[in-house]
Amino acid sequence: MSSSVTSSTLRADVISSTFRAGALCGVLAGLLIVLPSLVEAFTGETSATSVPLALAPAFALPLITALHQRQGPATGRLGTSAVTVNLVGLGLFGSAAFASNLVLFYLDEDLIDETLTGGPTVPVLLGSAAVFAVGCALFGAAMIRARVFPRVPSWGYAVVLPPFAFLTGLPESPFTSALHVLVGVILIWLSTALWRTAPATERTTGHATENTTDPNRVST
Repeated sequence: MSSSVTSSTLRADVISSTFRAGALCGVLAGLLIVLPSLVEAFTGETSATSVPLALAPAFALPLITALHQRQGPATGRLGTSAVTVNLVGLGLFGSAAFASNLVLFYLDEDLIDETLTGGPTVPVLLGSAAVFAVGCALFGAAMIRARVFPRVPSWGYAVVLPPFAFLTGLPESPFTSALHVLVGVILIWLSTALWRTAPATERTTGHATENTTDPNRVST
């Protein structure tokens, strides 16, 4: 009996750690998008704001993984397909964002135009954005269907992030800054909801007492 309780407690600890690590990474990703975007609304793109925007997609990867683990039992095959496409798309899109903010930003505009028009760069970037957009739409649809996370950020993920993949390449303006802020808020909202669903495990002297959140429970 003691062994069973201990095993269950350890499993709850692992689940809780995974959810909370993903939530923290998601909050960080959101802040790395929101804060520099607010600055850019007044200053335009700068080297200081380009760095956090380039790093933000990397911290969104653990968030998506944890979100899928949390809602997986309620999404079935749709969820598995959606998270796969979403992770691949985010990897491609994140690489493009990294190159744009930390490499192309420092190059001469004539050199950039020559580079982008002289090879497969533009088609590959458009393909990466398309995969990211489809992945976000599918994963957002899985969240809406599962009803594990709040509806507003779930719908936001499905509706706002797909066009964001293409509109983010527009020249800096209050519109693009506002779009970045909205995306960051969606990520932070989902991260907060994920943190609240993490199982809590309490221990007492000589015994392990579980106080866990039902993984299949629908949040409101």
